[in-house]
Amino acid sequence: MRRPQRPSPAPDDAEPSPAAVHGNLPAELNTFVGREDELARLGLLLDESRLVTVAGVAGVGKTRCAVRIAALVEKRYCDGVWIAELSAIHDPALLEHALVDALGLTDHTKRPPRTTLVEHCAERQLLLVIDGFEHLTDSCAGLVGELLRRAPRLQILAAGRRPLRVDGEATFTLAPMTDEDAMELFAQRARAVQPGFRLTDGNQESARELCRRLDGIPLALELAAGRLRALSMEQVLQRLDDRFRLLTGGSRSALPRHQTLRTAIGWSHELCAPEQRLLWARLSVFAGQFDLEAVEYICSGPDLPADSVLDVLDELLAQSVVLREDSAVGSRYRLLDTVREYGAEWLGATGDTERLRRRHRDWFLGLATWCELDWFSPRQAAAAARIDSELPNLRRAMECSMESPDEVHLAQYLAGTLWFYWAGCGRLSEGRHWLDHVLEEESPYDPSRLKALWVLGYVAVLQGDAIGAVSALQECREEGERSGDASAVAYAVHRSGCLAIVTDDLVRAEELLREALARYREIGELNSNVLMAQIELAMAVAFGGDLDGAAEICDEVREICEDHGERWALAYALYVLAYAALQRGRTTRARQMLGEALSIAHTFHDLLGTVLSLELMALVTAVEGDAAEAAVLQGAAERIWPSVGLPLFGSAYYGRPRADCEAQARNVLGDVRYEAERRSGSRLDTKAAVARALGEEARVRPGGEGARGVAAPGETRRPAASRTTGRGGPEL
Repeated sequence: MRRPQRPSPAPDDAEPSPAAVHGNLPAELNTFVGREDELARLGLLLDESRLVTVAGVAGVGKTRCAVRIAALVEKRYCDGVWIAELSAIHDPALLEHALVDALGLTDHTKRPPRTTLVEHCAERQLLLVIDGFEHLTDSCAGLVGELLRRAPRLQILAAGRRPLRVDGEATFTLAPMTDEDAMELFAQRARAVQPGFRLTDGNQESARELCRRLDGIPLALELAAGRLRALSMEQVLQRLDDRFRLLTGGSRSALPRHQTLRTAIGWSHELCAPEQRLLWARLSVFAGQFDLEAVEYICSGPDLPADSVLDVLDELLAQSVVLREDSAVGSRYRLLDTVREYGAEWLGATGDTERLRRRHRDWFLGLATWCELDWFSPRQAAAAARIDSELPNLRRAMECSMESPDEVHLAQYLAGTLWFYWAGCGRLSEGRHWLDHVLEEESPYDPSRLKALWVLGYVAVLQGDAIGAVSALQECREEGERSGDASAVAYAVHRSGCLAIVTDDLVRAEELLREALARYREIGELNSNVLMAQIELAMAVAFGGDLDGAAEICDEVREICEDHGERWALAYALYVLAYAALQRGRTTRARQMLGEALSIAHTFHDLLGTVLSLELMALVTAVEGDAAEAAVLQGAAERIWPSVGLPLFGSAYYGRPRADCEAQARNVLGDVRYEAERRSGSRLDTKAAVARALGEEARVRPGGEGARGVAAPGETRRPAASRTTGRGGPEL
């Protein structure tokens, strides 16, 4: 039989597509050892099938194998390689949201996330790696089948303990490691514990015996190697033998390798001190990653004092039971899925599961509360990053609260408190899911339910769902007035004004927004929502023609933002100021402000703020003299709009910059050239479009320099060759 060739990346001199490096593929795993033949066979399967599933026993290395082969073939996919980790997802309803997140998509509309996935994948050539789907097999199989049917260039690589059983699926069963590869892995892990460790004539046979006893399962080998911190090789073998004999009475129906892995984990568990076993069990309440502060609060108690948690955690790290990972928010920890499941069984045996789950829930309620406060501070970006890293745990906290009718109000509180994440960080679709879900249950109209209602109304406004917004906001206002909740009424009035402005009812919008601001002053409220009410009022005033009034309001907002370190609302204030500056013919000032607004919005993944700034930047570019570049930016914005609500829900006022830019660019370029440049821009993803608008990406188009545009009223146009494309320069 012909030996398969090992897959390899494209040659260094190949010219990959600019998107080829896109994706969320991690750096190549240093932990991957051997498996060359398996990788080669898997690479051949990827050549032949659009769906390949790497199956095998837990701990055999399915994830590592999938990530490694994805790294090797990455340059085949002009739209990148993307990994979706599903082990922390328990509710099948969140499966599609998880894939949307993994693909880095942001959708502000009320469309189902499945629609977003299908539309995104339909026109792209990408590899989607789906890992840890075993508990969601049926839902995952249905979604994968639809994606493959409707996205002809999509390829999927799945990693799980069983096949998906989708038509056309090729299954690659990953066997345990060979003796030589297993010994190489064991030696590598042993050196991490004992830097001077090496295989010698004196210990090689012991190592071989240990690898044979553990059937070459990487997870079991790593757990065994971790014990060399405290034991000799001979002691490891002796204790492993004892553990095998002790656990031979297990289920005869279980696969031998499942028995081996469970035995290996059980043996490692048995070698832990009592307080280490206790912490291991309690750590199983976390979903995904966690940090030390959370562990110290949730897992401590009379039998495990908080000041001892770090030392016990360090021992579990040394034994490879807990893994440490560096992230944007600092050091984080996690358990492998199989290790977590084992710990959860022990926690259940102690009868302490429900108490720990509620303790976990309470911690993350507190975390969300603090992050909401930090959103209106210089720590705004850190708050967003923290919530992003804790999303699996926050989901679990909401799920926990929904299990008891007496605790539904806590789920409503949490879903409402995360308004800044749903609206400010591009998570409208998932926010809508949770808000609808927590409000389905009957509960008293306490402040938690009323907050969830106005947040639902806010999200619905941003999704262009006027009916859903009116229903939620009217209910919130009526019940707030009945119960005397002045805060709920103020927010309901504010978001009703927001709805009025996006539906072009400027008179009603100004009336409601001024009323809301008066109510906010009465109750002493000042936060990002209040600033947004001022900005929305300024926008309504500007649309009505009072540019001085709009600028005065936004200048006040800028001062407050500077005092409090607020950046998200600042981006919208800068947008309004840029709009006013452009109307006055001050394009350089408009470009400066839009550049900052666009940078901020993109940093927070706020798709609405991004596309509004991008479209106004396109008009500025046309007025400055580069009609072709303006058309490119319009095309880029056009690609984003379907994820927001075409174009701004049909608002003539918000759509005016877009219409003006198109008219000017078409007039200069002609229909054929304009459409060609617009199509060119529509091929840019959001990151590339933002870089282009900010002058951070070279403008290369067939035909050379863009055609000259037209000057704004009252402005003297500069030659294109001398025009400033950055954010600096004197005001005009």
